[in-house]
Amino acid sequence: MAIESLSEEELQQCVLQAQDGDTDAFEELYNVFFPQVYRYAAFRLPRDLAEDTVADIFVKAWEKLHTYTSKKNIPFSAWLFRIARHTVIDVYRAQRGFEEVSENLVDTDKFNTPEGRFAEQEAVHIVREALDQLPRRYREVLVLSFIADLSHKEVATVLHMTEGGVRVLKLRALRKLEAQLSPQFQFST
Repeated sequence: MAIESLSEEELQQCVLQAQDGDTDAFEELYNVFFPQVYRYAAFRLPRDLAEDTVADIFVKAWEKLHTYTSKKNIPFSAWLFRIARHTVIDVYRAQRGFEEVSENLVDTDKFNTPEGRFAEQEAVHIVREALDQLPRRYREVLVLSFIADLSHKEVATVLHMTEGGVRVLKLRALRKLEAQLSPQFQFST
């Protein structure tokens, strides 16, 4: 289910019903936002931690749902990603020193070729290393924009910035990232 499957009005209705204890409405919110939240956590954490962290994020969202109010002009997605961001930070703090997932894992997906999988893993490894070299704010804006697929408005809300500030920060981050990547990974202009 994609986020576009609910209009803003339907989304707010689901939130209100979930706030009243309707577990079916919360399940619909979960189904709508799970892919984005999972991608965000999976990019930031090893897979086994990401799965548990996503579960924790939605448990926290359920527990704190009564605190969300649409009257503050904060989209529900931004509210949810604030929880996700803080939960990932908490996992980092608790798991300092964890090891990266091995790049030599066997891909069980029969539709991927070994060569394609290796190239993808190598590209992800190179991009992650380049992202790790960026200042924290640059890294955050890129992960929220491209991995979590949030809009400028949602990123601005999560990071407590203006939309214009997000655009400028994102442009600077992309330029700095491009300068750190080898020519084969640089963006075409």
